[in-house]
Amino acid sequence: MSIVLEARGLTKEFKGFVAVNDVDLKVEKGTIHALIGPNGAGKTTFFNLLTKFLQPTRGTIHYEGRDITRMPPARIARLGMVRSFQISAVFPDLTVLQNVRVALQRKRGESYDFWRSEKSLTRFDDAARGYIDEVGLSEFVHHRAAELSYGRKRALEIAATLALEPEMLLLDEPMAGMAQEDIERISALIKRVAKNRTILMVEHNLSVVANLSDRITVLARGEVLAEGDYDAVSKSPEVIEAYIGAGYD
Repeated sequence: MSIVLEARGLTKEFKGFVAVNDVDLKVEKGTIHALIGPNGAGKTTFFNLLTKFLQPTRGTIHYEGRDITRMPPARIARLGMVRSFQISAVFPDLTVLQNVRVALQRKRGESYDFWRSEKSLTRFDDAARGYIDEVGLSEFVHHRAAELSYGRKRALEIAATLALEPEMLLLDEPMAGMAQEDIERISALIKRVAKNRTILMVEHNLSVVANLSDRITVLARGEVLAEGDYDAVSKSPEVIEAYIGAGYD
């Protein structure tokens, strides 16, 4: 077992309120690991701790054996750990191709320079088209991002994230607010892109990750409630109680 990301005793307090309490987490290399729990479970806070948008009150975080507890987010991204956000972060007035090209420029150390001539940026096109094809958006390559459905915007965001060539993807509720058709499409996409990568994803719905995740960690009230594969987690009395109380069906 090769551990790519590990949290030890991670705790976050906000003026006396403990949002995350002494949480341990190990993510194996090459797996899809889901972090789930009902609303208010502490998932987002824990995710923000892992990706360094919050500093922990106590505890440590290691990525590829390296202590990243006090590293800024940009430096961690350069190490190969890249996250997405709940709100789609695409440029609405740029085309699908242009959005992915921006990510490629950033990866290769160039400024965005939107005022450059179109011709000077075409050298990124072949690589951009490769990522666009990987997420199933080839027929929309010249569409403005604003014209895409919500599910396809999330696919575009994943394409732009892949253009940064991450070894590990951290996805923050990638299927939030989606219709069932889009959920199925993005689930299939996540499975495809996980073939050569490690993925940690935050989700609130246990059924969404049933056939997607290799391992599931369930949080409730800022603590680990259960951990294991779907069969083990879904049969846990504590998990059933937590989700019934949250209106889970």
